Amino acid sequence: MKSKLTFKENLFIGSMLFGLFFGAGNLIFPIHLGQTAGSNVFTANLGFLITAIGLPFLGIIAIGISKTNGLFDIANRVNRSYAYIFTILLYLVIGPFFALPRLATTSFEIAFASSLPKESIGFYLALFSVVFFLTAWFFARRPSKILDYIGKFLNPVFLVLLGLLILLAMIRPMGDVSGAAVSPHYQDSVLLKGFVDGYNTLDALASLAFGIIIVTTIKKLGITDPKVIAKETIKSGLISVVLMGLIYTLLAYMGAMSLGKFEVSDNGGIALAQIANFYLGKYGIILLSLIIIVACLKTAIGLITAFSETFVELFPSQKYIMFATVVSIAAFIIANVGLTQIIAYSVPVLMFLYPLAIVLILLTLFSGLYQDSNIIYQTTIYFTLVAALVDGIKASPEFLVNTGFAQGLIALGEKYLPFFSIGMGWVVPAWVGFIIGFIIYKIRKPVRAA
Repeated sequence: MKSKLTFKENLFIGSMLFGLFFGAGNLIFPIHLGQTAGSNVFTANLGFLITAIGLPFLGIIAIGISKTNGLFDIANRVNRSYAYIFTILLYLVIGPFFALPRLATTSFEIAFASSLPKESIGFYLALFSVVFFLTAWFFARRPSKILDYIGKFLNPVFLVLLGLLILLAMIRPMGDVSGAAVSPHYQDSVLLKGFVDGYNTLDALASLAFGIIIVTTIKKLGITDPKVIAKETIKSGLISVVLMGLIYTLLAYMGAMSLGKFEVSDNGGIALAQIANFYLGKYGIILLSLIIIVACLKTAIGLITAFSETFVELFPSQKYIMFATVVSIAAFIIANVGLTQIIAYSVPVLMFLYPLAIVLILLTLFSGLYQDSNIIYQTTIYFTLVAALVDGIKASPEFLVNTGFAQGLIALGEKYLPFFSIGMGWVVPAWVGFIIGFIIYKIRKPVRAA
């Protein structure tokens, strides 16, 4: 039994974790944030970093100090039914319903869509996504090799390719950021708007989902003491989030500079293609194609692995390869909806799930103060859940928002929930739930979580 990992092992795990996190949304959303925030990019980026790297790092720490195998065990501190529902819903969101399909559609849109006839886009997207998910499935079949595939090979290749494009943008800036136009929704509450936009990376959710991969990898390297696993998890996580924060900031700045040459695009994928073409012409598209495909492929491998390992834990009568196959096929089907549509439909789900994930992370971080008391987990989560549901409905597509039921809930939220207007109506209810639970915990004999 080893007492600690070597620096090299921590570096490889940190690289693997970065590779798992840094996929489609991590490339396209910082660029789009930079374009829409304009001269306010630094304030917006600060808010973005809080959710895009701060919360994932807290999630990694929570997994480590919880001394569990991952999300299901932590959510079980609320109750077993909630643990099943929340775990399944979260993995469906970062798996076949949103994150996995987005990886394929982002790769396709940036690498190939602009050079293909519009009438044939649907056919070529289907063809590309077959190849993409077949490749991801092939590598995900052997979860024991994920450290080698991602941490030692795919992620270093990705960093070299992306670094070249960022270097060109810094050496030959397209415009002056200080004079860049600011879009209307980034003129007020800039920090908070960036905070909410950070939800789109899915990384706070992913930090809980990837917990099972981190813990398993550390154990395979010879660490079995739960305290040492926690320490090594945090060390590797720190390497990952520092690198992520640096790249997010450079991408957002690059997006703001691009306003000197281009208008705000519909999504960051289009903007990234324009920037690559500006610097390298047809070679830029080749470089960008390699960047985006490698980025998305490595994350797809990680998501399929995390999804399948977790579902085997939830449903042990089924085999890993079955879940890996099913999630790959489902992601292929949904990928053919298209990138912009996937982003639009993911927003209300994220507005609902993110508050629950944030609260679960924070409760776990401070669980030593109340001995993992079930009652505190329950009251805090239940109060948060109600408010998060209203936040999610408010962010839904118009056909749902315009119903009488939705309008009634939104009116109640606007009247009674502070910060509801900026998508954070869950904050005060979460505090109320925590205080109520803590009072009950102090009054009666505390019950430890299972």
